[in-house]
Amino acid sequence: MSKVILICGKIYYANQIKEKENAIILSTDEVTYDLIGNEQGEFYDKLCPKVNAYLMEKSIELVDIGCNVILDWGFWTKINRKETIEYYNSRNINIEWHYIDIDDESWYKNVEERNRKVLSGKSACDFYVDEGLLKKILSKFEMPDRNEIDVWHTFERRVYG
Repeated sequence: MSKVILICGKIYYANQIKEKENAIILSTDEVTYDLIGNEQGEFYDKLCPKVNAYLMEKSIELVDIGCNVILDWGFWTKINRKETIEYYNSRNINIEWHYIDIDDESWYKNVEERNRKVLSGKSACDFYVDEGLLKKILSKFEMPDRNEIDVWHTFERRVYG
């Protein structure tokens, strides 16, 4: 049975499960990047909920024809996760929550690496994460409870250097 995989967490991990799950990734960042480039701010904040709603509708169409779908936009707040569960449950769509549990130091290193790729032109659709965006992300993120998540991925601390 096809399903929607919902990724909760502070890093991007969708490409790591795309082939394993034989799934298509629907990413808010990809869509907004194509529309407005590497812009963040008020317009982005207004656009994202509309893009998310559109992608959720498309995910249902894809599941209905037998595709697994990965929604890749963080689901940072408890209310957002609750509303998403209600949305899919009301449509009888099978969902699976994945949480990316990563220590802060490794996460910051991942953000730095992402920013290097953006600055060097090696990233097709990632946004540059400056200090303001980083603070915004951290201020909105609410750690999920274990009972909210189906698959809990814990990443060991990496040694950098």
